Amino acid sequence: MKIVILSSEATPFAKTGGLADVAGALPKFLSKLGLEVKLVMPFYREVRKRGLLLRQVLEDHPLDWGGRRETFSVWQGSGDSAFAFFIEKDEWYDRDFLYGTPASDYPDNGERFSFYSKAALETLKALDFAPDIIHAHDWQSAIALAHLEFLHRENPRFKNTRSLFTIHNLAYQGLFEKSLLAEIGLPDSLFTMDNLEFFGKVNFLKAGILYATAVNTVSPRYSREIQTPEFGHGLDGLLRKRKDALFGILNGVDYSAWDPGQDLFLAARYTPSLLDGKADCKNDLLETFGLPLSRKEAPVIGMVSRLAGQKGLDILVEALGDLFTLGATLVILGTGEEKIQNALIAARERYPSFLGLKIAFDDRVAHKIMAGSDILLIPSRYEPCGLTQMYSLKYGTIPLVRATGGLDDSIQEFHTDRGEGNGFKFEDYSARALLDAARRAIKVYDKKSTWDRLIQNAMAADFSWDRSAREYLTLYQKIAGL
Repeated sequence: MKIVILSSEATPFAKTGGLADVAGALPKFLSKLGLEVKLVMPFYREVRKRGLLLRQVLEDHPLDWGGRRETFSVWQGSGDSAFAFFIEKDEWYDRDFLYGTPASDYPDNGERFSFYSKAALETLKALDFAPDIIHAHDWQSAIALAHLEFLHRENPRFKNTRSLFTIHNLAYQGLFEKSLLAEIGLPDSLFTMDNLEFFGKVNFLKAGILYATAVNTVSPRYSREIQTPEFGHGLDGLLRKRKDALFGILNGVDYSAWDPGQDLFLAARYTPSLLDGKADCKNDLLETFGLPLSRKEAPVIGMVSRLAGQKGLDILVEALGDLFTLGATLVILGTGEEKIQNALIAARERYPSFLGLKIAFDDRVAHKIMAGSDILLIPSRYEPCGLTQMYSLKYGTIPLVRATGGLDDSIQEFHTDRGEGNGFKFEDYSARALLDAARRAIKVYDKKSTWDRLIQNAMAADFSWDRSAREYLTLYQKIAGL
């Protein structure tokens, strides 16, 4: 099968979030399964800075843009990056940031990603590549599926092409003015409620849902949640109409970067059969956060998170006093909303021996938290997939999560009578429910042999990309009619 992946970011070329991890890993693991895969993304300034070995495969190639002639060039990677193609248009992609400055999004993002999407399809035509599946990710490439449907469907290269659209986070939809349709070459007749109109705007993400052969989310539960008003962000009705073509595939993780047996950020390395180093990592973590080593016998709960309401920090702040009464120590790494940051800073001053806090992005400290904590807390209001709980399992650090999205799919409640499960969950979005789950976890922690069994369960979990890639292959075959 021939697969084209359209994504606005991908590791190791350019990244702002989890989308890049997926789009960077998936081509490699699909290739292992024998598929021919090409990734097409913009040629950002960040990509240029990587110093990649590239060769130009198209130069000043013409593109009809709102009735006028524009041009773009295309570069291809070499060696391990040969699957990647980059759309060069400096006026739109040679910028300091991918999507906008820290203050705001770029005002021409609609044009920028429409041009990228349209140019990606033109690139496939010019290179005479006829894909079986075009796999578009999130709103930035969703509009390519509208171009495919209305401008290219009769082209011989695309006549038998099917498409998959992956939603990584439904909250981000790409909303722009109606006038953009004419500029990007799509008919005004698409500005209706049954097509791309959404509360007076053009909705790019809606194009992916409407025109893709099939749609998927990054976890099975999230695919069900987004069909409800609570999580649907105004598109739940449309998603319910497409429920027979809506699937959920849980993201994978790259264990080459997250393995306590090889992690150079750790004070000591350890494996499931030799866990002694985890105690050294716990001591190192307490020292890193300036907490007393006398706390090493108590359970240490870690968090690596954006400090935002969506991540459950509001109910955590409410629960802090009672959580410390249970005997727990808490360490938190992240940045985010000023209100939550200030609340946590105030809490640290109130509980200096129980709460460690670093307001920062720090990959080194993130790895130390994964290894040195006993429990990883993820109390999210919603979570399309989540990766930190998968990392923590590999490190024998037990997830305590709210049962939503990918958190619910990846974590199974531990049952002491059967010795089965890999973590702890709570349903209600409340401080009380969080505390009830923490009590269950700490009760098991106090029973060393039972906790050791739980650690072994956690470290045996497999969320590698090998598994996820096989699921994508099965879905590709399904929608291609094979």
